[in-house]
Amino acid sequence: MTQSYPGSPLLVITGPTASGKTGLALAVAEKFGGTIINSDSMQVYRELRVVTARPSAAEETRVPHKLYGILPATERYSAGRWREMAVQEIEAVWRAKRLPIVVGGTGLYIKALLSGLSELPGVPEDIRSAARATYCAIGAGAFHARLASVDPEAAARLPETDTQRILRAYEIYLATGKSLSDWHREAPVSEPLSADVQTVLLAPPREDLYARCNDRFDRMMARGALDEVAALVARVLDPSLPAMKALGVPELAAYLAGTMTRKAAEEKAKQATRNFAKRQMTWFRNQIEKPDIIFAQYSERNKDKIFSKICF
Repeated sequence: MTQSYPGSPLLVITGPTASGKTGLALAVAEKFGGTIINSDSMQVYRELRVVTARPSAAEETRVPHKLYGILPATERYSAGRWREMAVQEIEAVWRAKRLPIVVGGTGLYIKALLSGLSELPGVPEDIRSAARATYCAIGAGAFHARLASVDPEAAARLPETDTQRILRAYEIYLATGKSLSDWHREAPVSEPLSADVQTVLLAPPREDLYARCNDRFDRMMARGALDEVAALVARVLDPSLPAMKALGVPELAAYLAGTMTRKAAEEKAKQATRNFAKRQMTWFRNQIEKPDIIFAQYSERNKDKIFSKICF
């Protein structure tokens, strides 16, 4: 049973991909005696350090890091499972008299932690089969548009390449007549975490963010992203696994398979990253309650200004 730590401090650092969350979290953890807890759904996979921009081994030695690289790429993960593990880690940090710092851009995980989780209904097998048949018949783009017509919030959050979650959202609607987003707004099954929470949202100007996305992908390639994806592809895993859909993985896998040039793969991966960042910002603006918004990417230059907003 979860213990109660009312009034205990919790810092959440979130924002779109490439906004500087890792750098800010490290700086805050060093200054305030913090432990960093991952809330990025792809950084949980141990095989994907480079392509997911997971903190480096050197960065992980500077302060304690939790829930990074904890699962093999063969596993599927859920917001509910992450929440359970994150609460355990947060409570352990409190017991150690340190500041838990939850860091990542997976908005659903953060919402599950701070607002609780709603119970979702089961979906009959015939509806699941019908949804998959529709997906195969009309293709990813048209199916994503169909989802957007019944659940625009889910469609805005999920890229059309995320087949598993798009299907799940559409199945819920077919089975119940109510969107997945509406279900998530129902009274939570798990209680919201009781803590003194401050949420810092990094929200850089769009053009700056897009440039950072492009630059970061180039740096990933220089650090061995292609080799990392090649090792993953060599295992011939189920392509529907979440790890196989991480940003950059499908595009680099296509290059390795000979179905796309390297230049085209890199450009498509950068475009996917920019699109994802845009969807994240839309989600954060609508779903995160009362964040302290920093309209810039984190850097040493604006470190003091950001720190002045942190209340711990």
